[in-house]
Amino acid sequence: MIKTPLLGKTCDELRQIVLDLGMPSFTAKQIASWMYEKKVSSIDEMTNLSVKNRERLKEAYEIGCSAPVHEMRSVDGTVKYLFGTPEGNYVETVYIPDGDRATLCVSSQVGCKMNCKFCMTGKQGFSADLTAAQILNQIYSVPGRDTLTNIVFMGMGEPFDNLDEVLRALQILTADYGYKWSPRRITVSSVGLRKGLARFLKESDCHLAISLHSPFPAQRRELMPAEKAFPITEILEVLRTYDFSKQRRLSFEYIMFKQVNDRMIYAKELVKLLRGLDCRVNLIRFHAIPGVELEGSDSETMLAFRDYLTGHGVFSTIRASRGEDIFAACGMLSTARQQAGKH
Repeated sequence: MIKTPLLGKTCDELRQIVLDLGMPSFTAKQIASWMYEKKVSSIDEMTNLSVKNRERLKEAYEIGCSAPVHEMRSVDGTVKYLFGTPEGNYVETVYIPDGDRATLCVSSQVGCKMNCKFCMTGKQGFSADLTAAQILNQIYSVPGRDTLTNIVFMGMGEPFDNLDEVLRALQILTADYGYKWSPRRITVSSVGLRKGLARFLKESDCHLAISLHSPFPAQRRELMPAEKAFPITEILEVLRTYDFSKQRRLSFEYIMFKQVNDRMIYAKELVKLLRGLDCRVNLIRFHAIPGVELEGSDSETMLAFRDYLTGHGVFSTIRASRGEDIFAACGMLSTARQQAGKH
C-alpha cells in the first residue's frame, strides 16, 4: 500500500487527518512539532503520541522523507545532492557554505518548460511538478540541514509554474507551527510568469529574484523564449505597483555572456529599464554547458559593468562562482543520471 506523506501538510491539514482517525485535535500540533522542529524520520519517534495512535497513523501515512541518492563535492565546499522521486526522476539540490552562512538551492520541478538557451534543465524538457513534500524533503533530508541560514528557489524548474506547491512549502517554512523561518531568509527566482508573480507578491513575503539577462526584448526572447508570453516590460509594470522599500528585496539576475550582453550599451539600457525601482542586480558568471556556444564574460568586463550600474543608481553585485568542478549548472547531474538509467 502506498502511504501518504505527512511532510508538506499544513497544521490545518494535519488536524483534519487526526480528527478523521479519531484522535484528539491537539495531536496535529504534536505531529507538526515532531516533523518541522525535531525533524524525525519515522512516526515511531513521535513518543508523546500513544502507541495506539501511532499505529493508527502508520496504517495510511508516513513522514515521506528520503535521503539523497548521490552527491558531488567541490573543492570550494559546495555540495550538489541528487534526490530521487517515487516516479524514478531526479532533482538537484545545492548546498553552498560561505563563512557563517550556508545557502541551500532547491528545485521545484523535474525539468522545466521555459527552455532558456543557457540552462541545462531546460534541455531536459519538463517531466513533473514536485509536491510540497518533495520540495521540503530537499531541506528536511539534506546533510548539514541544521547549518542552513538561507534558502533560494533557484534550482531545477520554474517556481511560478508550480506555484500552489511552492506557496505551500513557503507557508510551512515560515509558519509558527513549521520551520519558523523569516521570509527574509528565502528568495524565489522566476522568469516572471505574470499571473504567478501577482499571486506570489500577495501571498508570500519572501524575497523575489527575476531572471533578466538582457534589457532588449528581442534578445531576451532569443535567450529566454518565455519573453514572448511574459514580456519583461509587463513584469516591470506589475513590480512598479508594489512597494519594495521595506524589508522585502527585489533583485534581477543577469548572467553575463561574452560579447552577447556585456557591453556598456547593455548597462546603460539596464539603468533606463530599472529606473525608479528599489532593486539590485546580481551579475552572474556563466557556467558552460554542453551544446551551447555561449561563453562567460571575463572579470574585468564584469567589474566595469557592475561599477557602471552602481555608479548610476542601480546597486549591483557580482555573485561569486561556486562549484564549477562538480557540474554546478543545474540540470547537469540529473541529466547524466537520467540518461544512464535509459541505457
